[in-house]
Amino acid sequence: MTGAEIFVQSLIKENVEVMFGYPGGVVLPIFDKLYDAKIRFILTRHEQAAAHAADGYARVTGKTGVCLATSGPGATNLITGIATAYMDSIPMVAFTGQVKTTLIGNDAFQEADVTGITRPITKHNYLVKDVKHLACIIKEAFHIASTGRPGPVLIDLPVDVQNAEHDFVYPETCRIRSYNPTYFGHPGQIKKAVKLIAKSKRPIIYAGGGIIISGANNELKELSEKINAPVTTTLMGLGGFDQRNNLSLGMLGMHGTAYANYAIMESDLIIAVGARFDDRVTGRIDAFAPHAKIIHIDIDPSSISKNVKVDVPIVGDAKNILSELNKLVNPCESKDWLKQVFDWKEKHPLSYKNDDKIRPQFVLEKIYELTKGDAIITTEVGQNQMWAAQWYKYSLPRTFISSGGLGTMGYGFPAAIGAQIGRPDKLVFDIAGDGSIQMNIQELATAVNNRLPVKIAILNNGYLGMVRQWQQLFYHRRYSQTKLINPDFVKLAESYGAVGIRVSKKEEVAAAIKKAISIDNTVLIDFIVEPEENVFPMVPAGEAINRMMGGMA
Repeated sequence: MTGAEIFVQSLIKENVEVMFGYPGGVVLPIFDKLYDAKIRFILTRHEQAAAHAADGYARVTGKTGVCLATSGPGATNLITGIATAYMDSIPMVAFTGQVKTTLIGNDAFQEADVTGITRPITKHNYLVKDVKHLACIIKEAFHIASTGRPGPVLIDLPVDVQNAEHDFVYPETCRIRSYNPTYFGHPGQIKKAVKLIAKSKRPIIYAGGGIIISGANNELKELSEKINAPVTTTLMGLGGFDQRNNLSLGMLGMHGTAYANYAIMESDLIIAVGARFDDRVTGRIDAFAPHAKIIHIDIDPSSISKNVKVDVPIVGDAKNILSELNKLVNPCESKDWLKQVFDWKEKHPLSYKNDDKIRPQFVLEKIYELTKGDAIITTEVGQNQMWAAQWYKYSLPRTFISSGGLGTMGYGFPAAIGAQIGRPDKLVFDIAGDGSIQMNIQELATAVNNRLPVKIAILNNGYLGMVRQWQQLFYHRRYSQTKLINPDFVKLAESYGAVGIRVSKKEEVAAAIKKAISIDNTVLIDFIVEPEENVFPMVPAGEAINRMMGGMA
């Protein structure tokens, strides 16, 4: 077979059903073979969107996302999407075309050192120089991307390798001597954790995206209820613990709930599971959780004690370790602690001004109410993202899809496309800002052409909202380059063949959402919201996370 045929057959062996991308000169041999292949190819309108769509597909399905781009600018346009997946530990294999092996290093037309560029933002990458290695490399790539702490892997394919011929033999198994992730926690460390839990009077579980990745949500619930510990999650952990559960504290950190931040700062034991103590969670490190011992469960040993020193590290898969813990732990004497936590929840709820204006929080509450909490929510980045995290109650894993670590504007809409393809049975809403949506708005063509009934809710405040909020609070309202002059989003949606709805009155909000849900097409709802509404609570940069700014805009 040619290298291009080996490429296609290898993907079939890996059970790849769909891939996202954009053609170009040096990947024409592959696209020619894809013409007859039983792999669904989604032509995006920008390579960055292809990477985000593959990412969104991976997040909702748990499968490895696949994207393909040509050399040079096609490959470099994937970079932001690859970095987004890397920061959030998303399994992805990205294929890029490359100039002939004989031209590499000669500044040939549309040449870029893609393996060099992506080395810091991939779990591993390959430049294939001989077709005889191609099948084995693809097998390794999918193995590395989807095991241990998942992440993106890139394969750079020169055009002469695609045209070269070799016998096709796909490896049955994959063993990499230097790559052996640990899946089961050390029994001695688990016993140490059990002893710490037994002594605790004020325990709290802090759960991150690792809960979602490992499918440990049931084990997390069992542990929480067994030891009577409240649960707070990171942005990436939303959906890993049912927020309707009385023990749920929602999200913690810079824009987390006040009661989650108070609880973690006053706890005497933090059980961190699949989380990495990101700076948006900890605030000022030297003031973080001063009374707490810390148990840290993570499959990535390099994440343990990287930001915060821990007392009991346990390396392994969250599901396996929590299963072992649940066999050994007993309830904590935390009656007074839970009374205090519930008191915080009652005294410091999330709130906003309830008047006749369209407040973004009200829009999110209505979307939650009218979807009955059963939608997949993707987000752009900024205020829209934080309101979606605060005001929609997530009860199941893989239902909140957002760029956490990199904070990538333009992520939500292409991710929603990938999510809708991965879960055609689900209602998918992209919660967007009027700034962020414009970074990949050309993907309306992709959604419409593929008959994807994605719903886009633009919280249109006429600003780059989160940057404007910082300028208001810390730069004396000097709104430098944050005021937007926007297109008519309704007409723009209609020009692509989507449905556009504009909402400028509060009483129209519910009807517009109902109408959007009922339409079997891509629908964009342009909510004209209060321009200077802010996201609260907010922890200012450099402050401890219990030093929150609150109130209403």
